[in-house]
Amino acid sequence: MSPSGVELSRSYFEHVVRPAVEARWPGLPYAAARLGSGSDVLGLDDATSRDHDWGLRLNLLVPSEVVDDVDAHLTVHLPESFAGHPARFATTWDPVVRHRVQVQTARDLAVSRLGVDPTRDLTVDDWLSLTGQAVLEVTAGEVFADGAGELGGIRQRLGWYPDDVWRHVVATDWARLGQELPFVGRTAERGDDLGSRIVAARLAGIAMHLGHLLERRWPPYAKWLGTSFARLPSASTALAPLHRALAADDWRQREGGLVEALVVLAKVQGEVGLPTVDDPVEPFWDRPYRGVRAAVVDALESSITDRAVRSLPRGVGSVEQWSDNVDVLMQPSRRPRVR
Repeated sequence: MSPSGVELSRSYFEHVVRPAVEARWPGLPYAAARLGSGSDVLGLDDATSRDHDWGLRLNLLVPSEVVDDVDAHLTVHLPESFAGHPARFATTWDPVVRHRVQVQTARDLAVSRLGVDPTRDLTVDDWLSLTGQAVLEVTAGEVFADGAGELGGIRQRLGWYPDDVWRHVVATDWARLGQELPFVGRTAERGDDLGSRIVAARLAGIAMHLGHLLERRWPPYAKWLGTSFARLPSASTALAPLHRALAADDWRQREGGLVEALVVLAKVQGEVGLPTVDDPVEPFWDRPYRGVRAAVVDALESSITDRAVRSLPRGVGSVEQWSDNVDVLMQPSRRPRVR
C-alpha cells in the first residue's frame, strides 16, 4: 500500500530534511509539519489526490534570520528524489521546478493562510475574517517537530472562537436557515421544483456548517464539508434526514427532512451548553410551509455579553457565512479587506 501524503512527508523529514538541517545548524530551534493546502493536510488524500500538488511537501519553520540560508542550503543538498517521488516539482501556483520544503517563520506561515496575525490578540473582526479551511491549514496538519514551541502556541490560540463570537456565528446560521426554509415549499408550489431543490441543497449546506460550529470543529471547504460532517460525534445524526431531504421528489418530504435535521441540531445545541428551544421550527404565517422560530436566534443573541459582538448585525456573521465566492474565501489578503 502506498503511503499517505502525511506519512511520506514525515519520512522525508526524518530521513532527509532533518539530517540536512541539523548537520548545518545543530541546536537550531525549528518546527517541521505538513500544513497549508492539500487533502493530505486533512488526512483525506487518496490515489486521485496524487495528480497535482502532492508529494514531498513539508513546512520548515525557522527563526527569521536564517530563513534564506536554510532555503538555499536545502536547494543544494536535497536529493533529486526520495521513496520514488521527485523532490523538485512544479505546482499549480508556481510553475518553477524546485524543492517543496517551504521555509519561513511560524508567524509568516500562519499569516499567509489566515490573513491576520495570530501571535497577537485577535479582534472580533479578525475572528470573523477567518474561514474554517484557513484555520485548518494551520491547525489540522501533522507536526513532526516543534523545538521552539511557537507553532504549538499558534495552533492552541486558534483552537476555537471566543465564546461570544461562537454564539454569534451559531445565531447567524440559524438566521440564514430562517431566511429561506419557507422557500422550499413556496417555489415548488409555483411549479419551480428545480428552484426548490436548489434552496434545499443550500439549506443542507448551512445545516452542515452549523453542525461543525455546534461541535466546535472548524468546517473545511465545500469538497470535504460532507465528509467532515459525517464524522461529527453528535451532529452527524442529522445526516440521514439531510439525505432524505435532498433525495425527495416531493417538496413536503424535502422540507420534512430539513426540519428533522434542524430539530437534531437544536438538541445538539442544548447538549453543548448553548441556549436553544425545544422546537426550532414553526408554521410560516398562514401558509403551508415551515420556518425557523425567531426565538432560536433571540436566545443566542441575548446570551452574548461582549459589547462589540452584541453590536454586530444579525444574520451576517463570518466571511464564509456571507460569501461563497471562492476567490474571496481562498485569498487571505482579501478576507479582512472585505469585512
